[in-house]
Amino acid sequence: MPASALSLPAGLQFLERGWLSANNAVFVRGVTAVVDTGYCSHAEQTVSLVEASLQGAPLQRIVNTHLHSDHCGGNAALQQRWPQARTGIAPGHAQAVADWDEHQLSYRPTGQDCPRFRMDEVLQPGTDTPLGEQRWQIHAAPGHDPHSVILFEPASRTLISADALWENGFGVVFPEIEGTAAFDEVAATLDVIERLQPRLVLPGHGSAFSDVDTALHTARQRLERFVQSPERHALYAAKVLLKYKLLEWQQLPLAQVQAWLAATPYYGLLHQRYFADQDLAQWHASLVADLERSGAARREGALLVNQ
Repeated sequence: MPASALSLPAGLQFLERGWLSANNAVFVRGVTAVVDTGYCSHAEQTVSLVEASLQGAPLQRIVNTHLHSDHCGGNAALQQRWPQARTGIAPGHAQAVADWDEHQLSYRPTGQDCPRFRMDEVLQPGTDTPLGEQRWQIHAAPGHDPHSVILFEPASRTLISADALWENGFGVVFPEIEGTAAFDEVAATLDVIERLQPRLVLPGHGSAFSDVDTALHTARQRLERFVQSPERHALYAAKVLLKYKLLEWQQLPLAQVQAWLAATPYYGLLHQRYFADQDLAQWHASLVADLERSGAARREGALLVNQ
């Protein structure tokens, strides 16, 4: 059954965004809330979308499944628009937010941006939390991010899966970039999702979907390929991070692209751990060439252009 034929829980609106900004789940009745807030360059658009959904009602809660920049980049703008809204995050990053440690929060290592925001409460796995007119279970979902959570509403069997499960895979396993084994955590999180038996999944990116069995099978196949060949995951991560930045830039002189690659710590880690047999500058050039070959970017003179 297509997701479009399935009903969302009462009072919940699912806003599908592009890949630069994560999708938003907006609860417009009961405890008004937004789950995940997009990237900072889309913050004004995020505020407008939430305002339109709420139709004059005040926003009471901002909730982040995890703190990658595409999921919380609109927090600061939403807090400015609705100062009374309380912001909830998973407990593992509470101190990093209080200290605003951009390295631990991944913004500096990835070369991404996120305006500073405040944190008011933690989303404790194993408990539930009011969103809209329902109470949503909080489940730990490590792998893509060690502190990620997913949210499940048992009556409707609706899952907000963040980047733990998309229709065609899952997000980059960032701990692996840093040398921390986490593929087993990805597998365990997929098992949690399977046990929940969701009827409808609202992913962090892409369309809502209901064929969960197929999505889980696809995710496990991808995970097995990464387990068998970690360098394949490393190359995937390198290209995803570059494409993501290109989505933000849209176009940039190739020399500045190369400078960004050289200055972004995760590229140094990936090169050192997996591609040290290649000259660093040549490896950077090969990543750009791969994006061009796949149709994800093109050159216009000295510019690299997103497409």
